[in-house]
Amino acid sequence: MSKRIHVVPHNQGWATRREGATRVSSAHPTQTAATHHARTTAIRERGEVIIHRPNGQIRDANSYGNDPYPPKG
Repeated sequence: MSKRIHVVPHNQGWATRREGATRVSSAHPTQTAATHHARTTAIRERGEVIIHRPNGQIRDANSYGNDPYPPKG
């Protein structure tokens, strides 16, 4: 199962959906609520959250786990 969780527009609100799934995992009235739920799950599972815009384009992505490409500093 993929550890990527997408925050997507859904039925006048927002939803979380695992990458590759055909059905949503949870539905929420706002993008903020959906993002919070996805972030909580991603932290627990050490996964990634991908947030979409209302038109479906990717707006942002955050990883919560071991980053295979950490920043060089």
